[in-house]
Amino acid sequence: MGIQTNGINGDSSSLKFLIYGKTGWIGGLLGRLCEERHIQYAYGLGRLENRSQLIADIKSINPTHVFNAAGVTGRPNVDWCESHKVETIRANVAGTLTLADVCREQGLILINYATGCIFEYDDLHPLGSGVGFKEEDKPNFVGSFYSKTKAMVEELLKNYENVCTLRVRMPISSDLMNPRNFITKITRYEKVVDIPNSMTILDELLPISIEMAKRNLTGIWNFTNPGVVSHNEILEMYRDYIDPNFTWKNFTLEEQAKVIIAPRSNNELDTTKLKNEFPELLSIKESLVKYVFKPNQGTSKA
Repeated sequence: MGIQTNGINGDSSSLKFLIYGKTGWIGGLLGRLCEERHIQYAYGLGRLENRSQLIADIKSINPTHVFNAAGVTGRPNVDWCESHKVETIRANVAGTLTLADVCREQGLILINYATGCIFEYDDLHPLGSGVGFKEEDKPNFVGSFYSKTKAMVEELLKNYENVCTLRVRMPISSDLMNPRNFITKITRYEKVVDIPNSMTILDELLPISIEMAKRNLTGIWNFTNPGVVSHNEILEMYRDYIDPNFTWKNFTLEEQAKVIIAPRSNNELDTTKLKNEFPELLSIKESLVKYVFKPNQGTSKA
């Protein structure tokens, strides 16, 4: 089935986005970006796993593109998914596939915010080597049920030529009060591990996802800033820019394993594909300074 482009070539006035995930962090930020850019948008009312509700949304809104920022990650964290497997499948598997299928049937591109937490460092991609996992690499991390469902869905979505899969990792934003923000999380932890990882600076990358919709890009994309940053490097920046009195303690992966239910993914993603499409994309450390720490400098009450 052909995908409609509605004569789009960068003109925001011809765009109309249907967004799922109104109550979520990314879904909320997307709506705000659309308002700033004067892009028409509406939040979907249907449940992802309810096909007829999705069709009703599309018929009433008549969007040019659909964005999926819905699904479950678990509260307070992915350990929730270990004891709520059916709910996790319903949202992350059945729901996402239903939405992709409905969009294909309606000739629409679906921009799907997925996860890069489906890999872990291995012999071919050793920690600290700078060798990242590419878009076509097969997921090798099945430590958590959340990651397992996400890897399954990504594999199935490869068959849908209308889907743009964005692998987000450890998302960070300039809102340091948001409990979903990776920086906010680790500043509140009693102890943190110190492992370099690929991460996504939402302030820089969410606008890029809108641009990707305008360009009608599809397929899998590693949706992180180039390079890696470790927990300690972020916390050092937090101390230097935000709170000079901030301190933290480290512990090992073995010690961490005793206080979490499911193992966590640690990896580096190769961002060559994204960087080629968007050459202006900043490295993770540059992006952290520009979009997160400089705007928040001197805001500490310390």
